[in-house]
Amino acid sequence: MSDYLHVQNIYKDFSGLKVLTGVEFKVKEKERHAVIGPNGAGKTTLFNIISGKFKPSSGAILFKGEDISGKPPHLLSRRGLSRSFQITNVFQELSVFDNILSGARSRYGLRYHFLKRPRHDRNICEKVEAIIEEVGLADVKDQPASSLSYGQQRALEIGITLSTEPELLLLDEPTAGMTREETDHAIRMIEKVVVDRTLIVIEHDMEVVFSLANTISVLHYGTILVSGTPDEIRNDQRVKDAYLGEG
Repeated sequence: MSDYLHVQNIYKDFSGLKVLTGVEFKVKEKERHAVIGPNGAGKTTLFNIISGKFKPSSGAILFKGEDISGKPPHLLSRRGLSRSFQITNVFQELSVFDNILSGARSRYGLRYHFLKRPRHDRNICEKVEAIIEEVGLADVKDQPASSLSYGQQRALEIGITLSTEPELLLLDEPTAGMTREETDHAIRMIEKVVVDRTLIVIEHDMEVVFSLANTISVLHYGTILVSGTPDEIRNDQRVKDAYLGEG
């Protein structure tokens, strides 16, 4: 497997406040890569740079050998990189189906036209139905997002992310705020949807991290402390001291 994504010596500061100070790691194609670390370590800033929301102060993001540093999110989406957010980000007034349909149409640069009803595009609608089934929302597909449980709304957001047909999926704390039952369901759903995709996930719940990831990078004070397999991270004294503790 080749290096699919290379985060290359990334620095980021905000008006002199240094948040990232030389972040470097690689992700292989179809790898499940978790980024962990304490609050304030810079994890969401790193995601914002990879996904195009922020430009790095220096360094580069290489995706399939191409420097994508600073390219806007909509262009990165069309290149196969898509990201969910830490805070649920769905259209509350739209149905589950129409939320995912809006993402699918954006993937192809299709805009609303009053003479062309989007639900009449059979190919897109079939893709939407498949995604709804994949994220476990078939029973509520015609309900507005506002009527869904919190866990269902997070599943819907992942469905919207999948609607852009990503090769590389970035999930920012996908189980934050969930009950244990919702978290267990989310783990099973994410395991299913990342088959044949590359995953980078930020997550505080270590049960989720160790369930999903085959590689883990520990971000500490703006730089990568260590990267390794789950067993290597569990047993690394530096990680225990900085983040995991002895438990």
